[in-house]
Amino acid sequence: MNDTIQKLLATNKGLLALDWSKNTISKKFAEVGLTSTPELDRIYRQMLLITPGVENFISGVIFYDETVRQKLDSGLSFPEHLVKLGIVPGIKVDLGGEKFASSDGEVTLGLGGLDGRLKEYSGMGLKFTKWRAVFKIGDIYPTKDFLEENLNRLVSYTKISIENNLVPIMEPEVSMKGIHTTTRCAEITFDVLNLLFEKLKSQNINLNQVILKTNMILPGQDNGLKAEPLEVAEATLRVLRKAVPREVPGIVFLSGGQSSDMAITNLNEIIKRKSDCPWNLSFSFARALQTEALQVWSGKAENINTAQAIFLAKLKEVSLAREGKL
Repeated sequence: MNDTIQKLLATNKGLLALDWSKNTISKKFAEVGLTSTPELDRIYRQMLLITPGVENFISGVIFYDETVRQKLDSGLSFPEHLVKLGIVPGIKVDLGGEKFASSDGEVTLGLGGLDGRLKEYSGMGLKFTKWRAVFKIGDIYPTKDFLEENLNRLVSYTKISIENNLVPIMEPEVSMKGIHTTTRCAEITFDVLNLLFEKLKSQNINLNQVILKTNMILPGQDNGLKAEPLEVAEATLRVLRKAVPREVPGIVFLSGGQSSDMAITNLNEIIKRKSDCPWNLSFSFARALQTEALQVWSGKAENINTAQAIFLAKLKEVSLAREGKL
């Protein structure tokens, strides 16, 4: 597990989140006039995975259950292909959300049968897992009961993953959706992270064996205000320094609802200002890395080379940002 963590946090590299659920990839494809099918999903993801030079910028790839079972045209499975390139294969293991009590939030599903699924994934050569727990901000949300339930599930997942020798990437995401301020985002993100690590410690979970995937501190996307990269970086680092124990080896940022340019610029500013942070800071982006390549590809074989060039350029850019060199 320690070897996997070191590989995932390798210098100049980060994670490609190729874990869009069936519902999400259907929406993304519809935006460019395509209908998602297992085969079209395979062709799209294959295009990204066989991009020449991808191994220079990507340390790990997070798959979805459909994808992890698919193969390249050559017959090599997607995980086998990554291993040949020196990239670590992993998988999202939560199963979406279910409505919680009378709130407008959803707690994460997926604990049922999780141990058996992880044993299967381990047998397929996967080395790490990811579990996403979403926290929306409202006037009274998230409530204490919601925080407790959603984080208890995240902690249970973490424990089961470690028991199966799979590195858990914990993703408690405070959503950008809403009209909240940057200050409110910082408050809720601190509450979520602080309670998460309290619970992990109470379960005697070894924090050296986990990776945190978290949101940057941003105003709600319907707020009407735009936070400058300096503000985002300083607010994000303030929260992390207060809430995340030093033992955690690495923190990877999600791009969330940010545009590609915004996510990369904010990451660059965070890295530039991290100074004495004890953690290895990196990225785990989906939308920020894929959007432009998907738009150019649009399901056409003749566009694959151009889309791959755009994808690689985006990887180079985020690699520079991961070192604070943009």
